[in-house]
Amino acid sequence: MEPRMPNRLPFHRLPVFPVLLTQLIVVSGAAALLWLWLGTVAGYSGLLGGLIAWLPNVYFAHKAFRFGGARAAREIVRSFYAGEAGKLIFTAVLFALTFAGVKPLVVPALFGTFLLALAVNWFAPLLIRRFSRP
Repeated sequence: MEPRMPNRLPFHRLPVFPVLLTQLIVVSGAAALLWLWLGTVAGYSGLLGGLIAWLPNVYFAHKAFRFGGARAAREIVRSFYAGEAGKLIFTAVLFALTFAGVKPLVVPALFGTFLLALAVNWFAPLLIRRFSRP
């Protein structure tokens, strides 16, 4: 039995790429608004919160979409589980590093943009589908 090589697409061709791009744009905009409205500390706190949500999603996309085709069904399922486990660990580590290493920090801005990034992750497929129809 020969090992299967991943049938990789370029990152910008992954089906999840528009969602990740939308998430990054919204996080950047929210951080900019926080910076303008509440100051520098709130701005970088918001940016960190958004990146804590976005970076693990990029990791998950990289891990989960490594394989393609019906013959690789078992590898696809394994890569999704491994990607999700890694995403949760990566998120926890990023939160721990942020709280341990970043002072001063505006916690509501951090969690607010984190939750905003998660909300974009939930609703972006609906928006992208609606705007991509002719």
